[in-house]
Amino acid sequence: MFWRKKKNKTTEFKCSQCGQAHSEWPALAFKAPSNYHYLSEKQKSEIGKLDTDFCEIHHEDQIDRFIRVTLTQKLYDACETLEYGLWVSLSEKSYLDYQENYDNSNHETGYFGWLCSNIAQYGDTSSIPCDVMTKTGNDRPEIFPHQDFDHPFVKDYYAGISKKEAENRIDEMLKNIE
Repeated sequence: MFWRKKKNKTTEFKCSQCGQAHSEWPALAFKAPSNYHYLSEKQKSEIGKLDTDFCEIHHEDQIDRFIRVTLTQKLYDACETLEYGLWVSLSEKSYLDYQENYDNSNHETGYFGWLCSNIAQYGDTSSIPCDVMTKTGNDRPEIFPHQDFDHPFVKDYYAGISKKEAENRIDEMLKNIE
């Protein structure tokens, strides 16, 4: 994917998935939770299990369980929002409930989870407590960081970020994909 500024100041990117140019912003998506990313290739094949929406890591004494979620970051100086595709860890009970109801388009509930994606601009963002809210229609759940958790990412989530900062984040992520 790449960004380019057109003469009329709109920004486009060429999608590496479909090859088409898009004018809307791409979501900043993480392919796996940080916990999985940190595993060696051997560990990934032996104890890891990853697909587009679920991840499990089978340690000797426990199983870590993760689901893919979304987060919508508001901008304080524009009508747009910046979308993230992140991962959270869930308890066994919540994970199994979500998995069991994954194809149920009417399932709507909430879980407690821990953010498990590191957003580069903030250093370590793993282990931020979040409310995980499922949605009807089988859209991915959306997370809401706990407002009382003292972290710059949480503060920016509630206060908003600038459009320039959002574009910088997109540019940085796209550079790392190429």
